[in-house]
Amino acid sequence: MKHILATPKLVRLKQRKEFLDIAASGKKWVTPGLILQAKKRIDKKIGIGFTVSRKVGNAVARNRAKRRLRVLASEALKNDTLAGYSFVVIGRAETNKRPYSVLRQDFVQALAKVDMISKRKSPDPIERLKQ
Repeated sequence: MKHILATPKLVRLKQRKEFLDIAASGKKWVTPGLILQAKKRIDKKIGIGFTVSRKVGNAVARNRAKRRLRVLASEALKNDTLAGYSFVVIGRAETNKRPYSVLRQDFVQALAKVDMISKRKSPDPIERLKQ
């Protein structure tokens, strides 16, 4: 399995300033499983950052939540239709409790709500990302 950042177009957000900039001036959508923040970038790369607070649990629970979110994002951000945006995915207490398929629907719904993907109906939510 390739790592999410194996594609050169993906840029990992690491600095606190980047997270705060997206939080202050980007779009945000809250679902039961996660919070998605998005902002347009100047370049055509995809920026992605993950954060999970201590409210979720101990280090093991937080790392598990981040792993689930990384896999989810790698699945959704495979294509270039989302190039030119930066995303911050924030894990919530429900991130570890929700089934993966429901969490995936949460992510797709959040992308649609922040106008990152088309809102056309498709049987599989991830298929909408490929359109």
